[in-house]
Amino acid sequence: MAGQGTHGVDALGHLYRDLVGCRRCSGMQGPPVHGQAVISPVMMVGQAPGTREILQGIPFCWTAGKTLFRWFESIGIDEQTFRRRALMSAVCRCFPGKNPKGGDRVPDAVEVERCSGWWQTEVELARPRLIIPVGKLAIVQFMESKRLNDVVGAQWPYRSPSGLEADLIPLPHPSGASTWFKMEPGKTLLEQALSLIEVHPAWREIRTASAAAQASRAGRIGAA
Repeated sequence: MAGQGTHGVDALGHLYRDLVGCRRCSGMQGPPVHGQAVISPVMMVGQAPGTREILQGIPFCWTAGKTLFRWFESIGIDEQTFRRRALMSAVCRCFPGKNPKGGDRVPDAVEVERCSGWWQTEVELARPRLIIPVGKLAIVQFMESKRLNDVVGAQWPYRSPSGLEADLIPLPHPSGASTWFKMEPGKTLLEQALSLIEVHPAWREIRTASAAAQASRAGRIGAA
């Protein structure tokens, strides 16, 4: 298993080296953003980076990220641990630019399709057991329904084109401009979704691995 994990990390590293050179979409602003190359039972798929993510080269590193990681910390995993132990992906890897009417532009269908190979390859390489799509654009890559009220707060089955099976637990996008998760029924549905993630075996696995690593470090420090 260790050898397979090493091979998978190497393959992700090669994939990301190809990704950073991608310039397929003239309307998107790069450079492309990706998370750490980690083989994990948990994979999160966001929508697209914002300007801060492009500048820092780190997914969910600004306001929306602060909210997202508060959610995850409430169910046992802090930001640093999540970034190290979960695979962070996105539907589109470059910034779509601003909408003339305000806010970030939503990538069009052609841009989404051109970028889909990156996250689909990540799924096949990491073979996660739990996939967390965050926001409507991410959710509709895995299921037909576009209404948050219909999908958040429940666990769904997913089967990739190659036959890989995983569980889906969708989350709303943690954008500061969104009010959905701050009022009912969104507030309750978000709590239900986080409760489902908290008890999922894949989530518990990375949380347990983190606790074991921290205990090991503490032991080494105490013995020094």
